[in-house]
Amino acid sequence: MKKIRWKRLTLLLAAVVTAGGSAFLVTGRTAGMVRAVLPNFPQLPGAQRRLTMGQQSGPLYFETTTPHALDVIYGDLSGAIPTTGIGELFLPAGASSEAKVPALILIPGSGGITPGRERRYGAEFSAEGYAVMVIDYYRPRGLGTGSPYLLNVLGVSEFDAVADAYAALKLLSSHPGIDGDRVAVIGFSYGGMAVRVSMDRRVRDALVPGHKGFAAYVDFYGPCFQRRISDQLTGAPYLSFRGTRDLSNDLPVCKERERSLRKLGIDVEAHVFEGAGHGWDTDRPARLEPDMPYVVGCEVSYDADGHSLLDGEYMVKVARGSSREEHIAERLWRGGKMSACVHRGYWMGQHQPARVLSDQLLRRFLSRTLLQK
Repeated sequence: MKKIRWKRLTLLLAAVVTAGGSAFLVTGRTAGMVRAVLPNFPQLPGAQRRLTMGQQSGPLYFETTTPHALDVIYGDLSGAIPTTGIGELFLPAGASSEAKVPALILIPGSGGITPGRERRYGAEFSAEGYAVMVIDYYRPRGLGTGSPYLLNVLGVSEFDAVADAYAALKLLSSHPGIDGDRVAVIGFSYGGMAVRVSMDRRVRDALVPGHKGFAAYVDFYGPCFQRRISDQLTGAPYLSFRGTRDLSNDLPVCKERERSLRKLGIDVEAHVFEGAGHGWDTDRPARLEPDMPYVVGCEVSYDADGHSLLDGEYMVKVARGSSREEHIAERLWRGGKMSACVHRGYWMGQHQPARVLSDQLLRRFLSRTLLQK
């Protein structure tokens, strides 16, 4: 069945590329084809709305949404699909209402939870007194292991990952032993892009009304082709890590993104590791991955309503109330504009010096932003 769906998606992409200026494919027919390709959301155990002191470490199900696009978050969240989120909780010993602990929420990259990274951090940081939630944003939406990479990233956007992160923040804040005002969000690659989206105040206010939001943001090698969504930021400190061999991170552009945050008064700490590629903190052996796509040379920005623009021209602009499938269809249709900026092949895998140093710098940053408050 998955092979059939993948063939359908391949045909859809080919049709979009060859159809030229025809608007026919952008109609409900295209959305219907997208609907036929995307898997159904699975039936999952009931979501928890609150955590108690008796909560155990392990799998956790929580209420979230699938907005898919920023204009849905900004405009009308009733159009988002109610979703049961999946996380893995690592709780430290000794957390209590008298001695509340800080927490970390981890957003994986587009390759999903990766050996040696998210769960390693969960185990290590929980042993150091942090509660840790590792989010799986693919499985709640019927995707992930066994699904083609392109289908995964078409079906789950960074805005879905942000919705999961804020939903996890809301749930962790209900635990009597967790300090909901001392929670950092840490994202890797695609998750790093989601972290930067979560810095937007309007996004926070839409997803967790009345909550202060995250106390700190950490971006591990998140690609920088997206501009900051707006100048309305939550104001919390930001830490970034990048490597000189990682072609998916355009370092001059990333530096400009960080400079713009500083101009708005954000406490920015940025580090670039010589010789490190992408995903240096995983167990994957370092090597060139020749087929991995990345975007360099284009700039994605957003208007006040959350519609995306590519180099100043609208990339996805659909009517309010449009479905997830209609958003994806429009993205596919107009995605040809980005083709000149899509490249393939970059260095990925473990780089031990960068891994050791980034671990040290991460702990120092979390200490000053979460422990010394």
